[in-house]
Amino acid sequence: MTQTITIGTRGSKLALWQAEWVRGELSQRFPSASFELKILKTSGDIQKDVSLSVIGGQGVFTKELENALVGREIDLAVHSLKDLPTVLPDELCLGAITEREDARDALIPRKDRPVDFDSLLELSPGAIVGTSSPRRAAQLRNLRPDLSITDLRGNIDTRLAKLDAGNYDYILLACAGLRRLGWAERIGFPISTGEMLPAVGQGALGIEIRTDDETANYLSGLDHPATRAACLAERAFLRAAGGGCQLPLTAHAEVTGDDIMINGLVIDEDSGNAFRRGISGPMTDAEMLGRELALAMLVESNGATFE
Repeated sequence: MTQTITIGTRGSKLALWQAEWVRGELSQRFPSASFELKILKTSGDIQKDVSLSVIGGQGVFTKELENALVGREIDLAVHSLKDLPTVLPDELCLGAITEREDARDALIPRKDRPVDFDSLLELSPGAIVGTSSPRRAAQLRNLRPDLSITDLRGNIDTRLAKLDAGNYDYILLACAGLRRLGWAERIGFPISTGEMLPAVGQGALGIEIRTDDETANYLSGLDHPATRAACLAERAFLRAAGGGCQLPLTAHAEVTGDDIMINGLVIDEDSGNAFRRGISGPMTDAEMLGRELALAMLVESNGATFE
């Protein structure tokens, strides 16, 4: 009898691309099993015109998928890892973290004003920049306080359409989503991590499963050890700092050989002061290093948690 595995996903173009990619990889590895998609709507999908910070930030794109996992309506859930809260329900775990795409943020110019530079420092004074991310906005404001930063919601194609309609001079998006959906040519330039640290987990997919389920047996081939170490370090940083994807603090880790380097950033929204520090050590200590970096930086920034 053919075993059927149900994959839960959001219905956006990017989410469907990600879920289809996972289904394709699993189907190739396990041709005797059947893998089906089930599309679920999350609160973040339903309230498209409301700021993410207003509707809750953490979990707005994942909670309904997690509920379906716990309720056994689906067998695994595919997430953009940056959307997944750092504390999971006791019944659930990360069965796999896939190899990371380009983790950097991207500057996207309007079609009628292509860029011939590669630094945010070279944007025109007073330029209008669209983003829905407080993390991106806080870093951009710290780097370029003269810019006009405006809220922007919607799927990638919706945001690009708003940009080209003249509502913004530039917008900020993740390189990974643009590349996966075939929009790489719209990237003006990837923003260096020296100018802007990406979101925790950005560029990686997190496949969430039940802790008591044999579905884990299907996922070992999709788990990428170096990406897992880097993302677990970043998530440990965010968890220890008391933040989520909608707050102006983040960390980015890179693995070289058996070692890992983690850079953390905390921005005080009231003063605009930015605290950025790094720590390195063995990849096997990834989560401990992420936690240590967060605690050290919170002490340095007077213990602010920005909640």
